[in-house]
This record gives sequence, C-alpha cells and structure tokens, in this order.
Amino acid sequence: MKYMDEGNKTKVIRRLKLLEGQIRGLQKMVEHDTYCIDVITQTSAVKQGLSNVEDLLLENHLGHCVVHQVQSGNIKKAKEEIIKVYKLKRK
Repeated sequence: MKYMDEGNKTKVIRRLKLLEGQIRGLQKMVEHDTYCIDVITQTSAVKQGLSNVEDLLLENHLGHCVVHQVQSGNIKKAKEEIIKVYKLKRK
C-alpha cells in the first residue's frame, strides 16, 4: 500500500527542500555573525515551515490511511490513529 499519493509526496518533498535551504541559510547567518533578531526571525520561519509539512502529513494520514482502515473494517485501529494524530498535533 502506498502511504502518500504522488501529489502530496511532491508537495512534502518540495517543502522539505525549501526548509533544507533555509537551514543552510541559518547556518551561514550564524557563521557570518548576523544580528540575533534576524536569525531568530528566520528560525521562526523554519518552525512554521516544518509545521506546514507536518500539517500536510497529518492531513494525508487522516484522509488516506485512516480512511483505508475504516473501509477495511478496522475501526478500532482507525480510532486509535485519529486520537494519536490529535495528541501529536496538540504538542
């Protein structure tokens, strides 16, 4: 079973590559002794970007994997996964 359709996979990979570039940029900012507030602003952007990736992954999981479990009659597993996703997102 594929866990992610190609459209979602492409979106996640694209966003992760952008984050990878942002992280490299942060490293250069620190190496070049950039003003602290500017670095913190960029770390905040990275955290938001990572949160957006997490949202895509969670939406995919609920919309694909959990739906598949329900359709397969595995209601208990689906319920457990929904609760797990909810708890992860609250952190």
